[in-house]
Amino acid sequence: MLDREIINSLLEIKAVELRVDKESWFTWTSGIKSPIYCDNRLIMSYPKIRKQVAEGFVKKIKELYPGVEYIVGTATAGIPHAAWISDIMSLPMLYVRSSAKEHGKTNQIEGKIEKGKKVVVIEDLISTGKSSVIAAQALQEAGFEVLGVVAIFSYNLEKAKQKFNEAGVPFSTLTNYDVLLELAKEQGLIGEKENEVLLQWRNTL
Repeated sequence: MLDREIINSLLEIKAVELRVDKESWFTWTSGIKSPIYCDNRLIMSYPKIRKQVAEGFVKKIKELYPGVEYIVGTATAGIPHAAWISDIMSLPMLYVRSSAKEHGKTNQIEGKIEKGKKVVVIEDLISTGKSSVIAAQALQEAGFEVLGVVAIFSYNLEKAKQKFNEAGVPFSTLTNYDVLLELAKEQGLIGEKENEVLLQWRNTL
């Protein structure tokens, strides 16, 4: 299964790190304290794994959004993946910032703007869903039809599902937090006690 294969790859390159001890938890940009950190930027440095991920994206996009006309990366982590995907699919690419630049042309979206075109947004990961929804809404305001958001990894937070539902934007991922915990247990990286801590953290957010 692709979702397990990708988690294995992320664990192999240490793109995912788990810290059960609360005193050593990570702090996300949003201020959330977390026992997990997923740094998918490391994928860029591993050609075999980045190809595996790109091909996984292409398969998912063809299954869910066969009418896609543009691939859009989110700045900055989604940009390289969007480039590899658009190359494989021979599709034009754009990228979108969290907000407009304050200089030059003050663009939020970079690339050729063609209103009415059907786009898929590429993210490296989904936590609360806020940044993904902002990107999707910026594209909609520019006249694009956003078919959906596809990411490598999701923490499966309920607030993310709510945010996407409220925005009316479909989303999917190649793999997720539950698959990570399943494999981490199988590989002896965490025990039952640690698994409970990690599940409780996710379920209380």
